Amino acid sequence: MEGPRGVEGPPQSRSWRGVTSLTEIRLKKGESLEKALRRLKKKIDREGTLREVRNHRYFEKPSEKKRRKMKLARFSAMLSARYAEM
Repeated sequence: MEGPRGVEGPPQSRSWRGVTSLTEIRLKKGESLEKALRRLKKKIDREGTLREVRNHRYFEKPSEKKRRKMKLARFSAMLSARYAEM
């Protein structure tokens, strides 16, 4: 079976920016559902999946994206300068 760009491989799910894999966890023997759900939430948080979904809720103009990144860079530089003095 051919993939998205003519490359053979297993079928995968699609996202906004091409091909991605789904996040999954395996239940351990005797593990409660609550504990497994907690592990899944931590894994999703570490991968940044939820953050990416929230960023795609609405269209962000390239100029707004650039402005947001510059603001974050200024803030990070300010923090690093503040704590470099100690």
